[in-house]
Amino acid sequence: MNNFFIFICLLLMIATMSCDSQQKNETLIERSFNTAIPLYDNLLKTTAENLEDYPHSLYPDGSIKYLQIDEWTGGFWPGILWYMYEYTEDEKWKAEAIKWTESLASNQYNTAHHDIGFMMYCSYGNAIRFLDDPNYTEILVQSAKSLCERYNKQVGSIQSWNTRKSKGEINTWEFPVIMDNMMNLELLFYASKVTKDSSFRDIAISHALQTMTHHVRPDYSSFHVVNYDPKTGKTLHKQTLQGFSDNSTWARGQAWGIYGFTMVYRETKDRRFLSTAIGMADFFLDHPQLPADKIPYWDFNVGEEGYDPDWDYRKEMEVSRDASAAAITASALLELCKYVDAEKQYKYESAAYDILSALASEPYLNIEHTNPYYLLKHSTGNFPSNNEVDVPLIYADYYFLEALHRLQQRKKDNT
Repeated sequence: MNNFFIFICLLLMIATMSCDSQQKNETLIERSFNTAIPLYDNLLKTTAENLEDYPHSLYPDGSIKYLQIDEWTGGFWPGILWYMYEYTEDEKWKAEAIKWTESLASNQYNTAHHDIGFMMYCSYGNAIRFLDDPNYTEILVQSAKSLCERYNKQVGSIQSWNTRKSKGEINTWEFPVIMDNMMNLELLFYASKVTKDSSFRDIAISHALQTMTHHVRPDYSSFHVVNYDPKTGKTLHKQTLQGFSDNSTWARGQAWGIYGFTMVYRETKDRRFLSTAIGMADFFLDHPQLPADKIPYWDFNVGEEGYDPDWDYRKEMEVSRDASAAAITASALLELCKYVDAEKQYKYESAAYDILSALASEPYLNIEHTNPYYLLKHSTGNFPSNNEVDVPLIYADYYFLEALHRLQQRKKDNT
């Protein structure tokens, strides 16, 4: 009887929160998209003449940092344009989204790294929601085939980076797999569904299981990089390249894990993946080092005793936030809350709203046009390399807009 009473109370709390926050949700959603419109207009003007340079961040002098078509973030800009079209229904954004999406077509044959899922599913994957174009489907299937070329049966994983020099005492990563790679599996699930070829799905599940086993620690924190022996499949080393130290928890890596395992559960309904997503989400939200506004520092263990970096540690910058990790997590939580019990649903939905409320306000939202191009400020790319520290990042904007759309849909579902 007591458990039933608690359950009913939680349902009432969720319903009350949904009604009370409806106007607030609309306000933060409207404010964010209205802020984005002139910024992305500016970005379109600067990129109009060259469809081979994809906006990524800013240089210290304020000029736009572009990456080329073969780099990992090319798909986020067309994806942003699709989200702008979805919200505004303005054909201008659709026309630009089509143009920028189709500029990536040659990437369907890119086998140089694992990021083809980011590049092609964030662009073409959004496009197919609005355009029934068989050519787009063919491009996505070929992209999935290219990604599968990096799969090693012995390891049971997709190789993220090519064999490369490592850091610290380890000389070489033979077969490095990074947590980020979980995000590319959605492309494989899509390809399996449209082709009826289960091999894509099998590879995605195998990769997710290996990541769950070797990247996720018993407390549901995570390693960034796991290095395998490609001949035997043996785990050789576990590291955290973009985090504070090898045994620390890099905030964006944790966010990739929450999002990735939630998505894999959606596609498989395998509760092992749901349990992993829940554990990683709870680690993130319950961590004593998470600031009150829920925008994490770039690593959860910066400066803590027992976490020793093997790089030049610049103490004065230890508290840099990562808005990109927050945006990814908020988007993930708004999906994860659909698969859990009432208590967890309330926790995750509330946390996502808190994160988005913070991101939709100063100092994170670029309301004053501190820079003329990007929506979110204060993200961190690779702190240990002193690369992209406290800057706007295109993928922070992408996942922020995605999360706003998911929040809007949750509002509709709860009314």
